[in-house]
Amino acid sequence: MEGIRQFLIVVLAFAFVACGTPPAERFSAEAELVNDTDFHDVLKHPDWSKNAVIYEVNVRQHTTEGTFKAFEEDLPRLHNMGVDILWLMPIHPIGKKNRKGSKGSYYSVKDYQAVNPEFGSMKDFKELVNKAHSFGMKIIIDWVANHSAFDNVWTKTNQDYYLLDSLGQFQPPIGTDWWDVAQLNYENQDLHKAMASSMVFWVKEADIDGFRCDVADMVPIEFWEYARDTLDREKPVFMLAESENPEHHNKSFDMSYSWELMHIMNELAKGKKTLNDLDNYMVKEDTNFIVNDYRMSFITNHDENSWNGTVFERYGDAHKVYAVLAATINGMPLVYSGQEAGNGKRLQFFEKDTIDWKDYPLQDFYSMLYKINKENEALWNGHYGGDYQRLTVVSDQRVFAFKRQKNNSTVVTILNLDSVPATFSISDEIGMELHSAMNQELLNDQGKLNLSLDAYDYQIFVK
Repeated sequence: MEGIRQFLIVVLAFAFVACGTPPAERFSAEAELVNDTDFHDVLKHPDWSKNAVIYEVNVRQHTTEGTFKAFEEDLPRLHNMGVDILWLMPIHPIGKKNRKGSKGSYYSVKDYQAVNPEFGSMKDFKELVNKAHSFGMKIIIDWVANHSAFDNVWTKTNQDYYLLDSLGQFQPPIGTDWWDVAQLNYENQDLHKAMASSMVFWVKEADIDGFRCDVADMVPIEFWEYARDTLDREKPVFMLAESENPEHHNKSFDMSYSWELMHIMNELAKGKKTLNDLDNYMVKEDTNFIVNDYRMSFITNHDENSWNGTVFERYGDAHKVYAVLAATINGMPLVYSGQEAGNGKRLQFFEKDTIDWKDYPLQDFYSMLYKINKENEALWNGHYGGDYQRLTVVSDQRVFAFKRQKNNSTVVTILNLDSVPATFSISDEIGMELHSAMNQELLNDQGKLNLSLDAYDYQIFVK
């Protein structure tokens, strides 16, 4: 089925290019194709995910205590922010052999069926999950299937699960500097069963709702398909892949990363890319992914913050306007621990480095984005959301505007990505009166849509 799926999408892409079909119409045509189950074995998403938004939790750094219990106290605030999915970075014990730093990497797993004692007990974790569920939130946990700690329990009981070097020794993943983790060997089918069984353990034991899967491209798709099938037999789960591989959406993952979008935004903020690059990205999205595929959009996460810089280092005063872009253009918006506090430091990865929450200066801003995203059908996830149409902006090359529409829901986002005020007009007909999601302004076709925005300002109009 995968081969047929990709073949038909490629044929459609060439046909649409040949006849000059606009991107919005390509979306509609692909929606019809994906809904034709005679042609597609389409992955079914959990019903609750259609308009969900996601929050990444760095348990170690989120509170002074760095424990499940301490984080549990923050659930009411996160619920009020509008969070639906809590993605917890790895909760497992961290290996000591070849450890980096004094605390080690979360992604060096010593035991796939235990919790990090620094975070608390299994009982504490189960209580956290239950409390989150009582607020209507879902819990997914980070899963590291490509490699384990050098002192993982399997290194003693099942050395055949590992890719050994020429001397029969454990080795880091080839081509990386990850010398604190040992490469697993998926040519061993017993490993497939053991790893999937460990994932099922958390669904059965703690009633979690899914997984975010680390470096998913470094693990064979065959395993992910087997694991998803095995998990869904226990409970319908939500799966997030750290990848941009369209094939992951066939039978394995509900959602994948929009890494490329974030990188384009980073370069736009530096003046090294133009709005044409955003246009090209959206065409590429239309071609590579079908409308059933969820994409996760963001301006930061744990990797970007620790290794490439804070949102203020990368975007400066433009951090809000790019957050609006990420939250409305396509996909499920992500907020990372401390983002709503205006976290201005690169959180240390291998040490304790508690977030300074101050008075949550950006909480209202991100709550607003979550609210707009969840309440307007045009912005929902995958095929539940609306078609995308770039709007034509006259007289300004740094203003980006687009419309998304689904049934009776319409959202128009207008962004000034420049450091100076902009006065401009939109030549496309909006066709209706829209209300600002942030103030009392109206948007309609009267006056040829002459508009102005301050430097790095934005406006979201909704119906």
